[in-house]
Amino acid sequence: MSATNEHEDGPVLVVDLDGTLIQSDTLYECFWRALARSRHAVPEVMRGLAKGRAVLKRRLAELADLDPELLPYNQDVLDYILKWRKSGGRVALVTAADQSIADSVAGYLGLFDEAVGSDGQSNLKGQKKAHFLRGRYDNGFAYMGDSSADLFVWKGAQKAIAVNVPSALERQVKAQNDDVEVLPGQAAGLAYLNALRPHQWSKNTLVFLPVLAAQNFEPMTLLMAFLAFAAFCLVSSAGYVMNDLMDLRADRAHPRKSARPFASGKVPIAHGTVMVPMLLFGGLMLAAFAGWATFWIIATYFALTTLYSLALKRHVIADICTLAGLYTLRIIAGGLATGLLLSVWLLAFSMFLFFCLAAIKRQAELVDMKDRGVATARGRGYTVDDLPMLSQIAVASGFVAVLVLALYINAPTVQEHYSSPWLLWGICLILLYWISKLALETHRGRMHDDPIVYALSNHTSQICMAIMLACAVGASVL
Repeated sequence: MSATNEHEDGPVLVVDLDGTLIQSDTLYECFWRALARSRHAVPEVMRGLAKGRAVLKRRLAELADLDPELLPYNQDVLDYILKWRKSGGRVALVTAADQSIADSVAGYLGLFDEAVGSDGQSNLKGQKKAHFLRGRYDNGFAYMGDSSADLFVWKGAQKAIAVNVPSALERQVKAQNDDVEVLPGQAAGLAYLNALRPHQWSKNTLVFLPVLAAQNFEPMTLLMAFLAFAAFCLVSSAGYVMNDLMDLRADRAHPRKSARPFASGKVPIAHGTVMVPMLLFGGLMLAAFAGWATFWIIATYFALTTLYSLALKRHVIADICTLAGLYTLRIIAGGLATGLLLSVWLLAFSMFLFFCLAAIKRQAELVDMKDRGVATARGRGYTVDDLPMLSQIAVASGFVAVLVLALYINAPTVQEHYSSPWLLWGICLILLYWISKLALETHRGRMHDDPIVYALSNHTSQICMAIMLACAVGASVL
């Protein structure tokens, strides 16, 4: 719907879009959606920005093709609009977002008498929006907004409705308006921490594997391994945030992933956009302290993570190989940071094991899709028909990993490091059981979206890991 020139008696409820009607910002939504769809998005953004914010919004809207059904709407605002309409009032959506986005949102919700957005030449925000509304509605208007730029608009409104505003801005609104209503937003809580996926940091303990394999526990060795671990935590979190921002559309269509901080709107996408470079910079600085070799390995890890988010995750098998490689890079970084030699057997074992876990991850997604009646994965190259093949790949790779571990344990150099090396065979037996158990649980639809998270939370997996750790310690000290 586009703007009309009709006026009716009584004030009109004017609703802003970004941060008000939706718990997000369509400018950043469009940017990350465009980036996920095309590698040419960045130069397009730079050209659009040089011509002005309104031109940028128009170009991003064209590149992104946002789906209004999947945007995170503020239920309190929707309820307020419904109540206003039931009392006979008119409602308008007036936003600085591009007109095409305003039209698509208004068309999907069916709650607005008109929708007005930026026209590709002028950015409808702040003073420009205030001037437009004063000339538009002769009988006055109530305005629902969320940012400091809306102060100009609230000043000319008969009623100010502030949505999820900080206390300082709330005081400013109340100082200039007599009739003010505040709608509280949802509390972020631990959402910012959850956006970093700290539970995934357990994967970064792989940097300590070279230390355990070499039985070298000198203070300097442990310090360098810890620096590599901390660097990986920051850089991997940067990758997780970036991946979540690119996967917004797919995550919102998923029954569980839709609760993630960015997909749900608990953490603003604008904040996530800033978090990525900050986390990356901090992680790379720590990596540099651990040595330039470690720095370049972790930089390679992030580059591969970026490539995965942009393209590789949409290519069958290549995505699994990439995930397995990312795990193995952690082990290589641990060896480089500590100066410990890495066994080819150890690297081969990690590649096969994590290839198995990555295949199980995809298998779990397909089982979930099958249960929900979905044939093709969003943003992936797999279909439900691929389930039998993925299951075979996962089990075969897992069993090969056990075989490689057995050959590694039997190597003379390994035997020299342990006083009771025969206990290491217990790891092979438990690992064989655990991989088979994971495959069966996945087949039955009981697997978490991430096998690593499942392993950390599942009671049987915890017992298996405890026994394997006991075997490793026993082989070393008994």
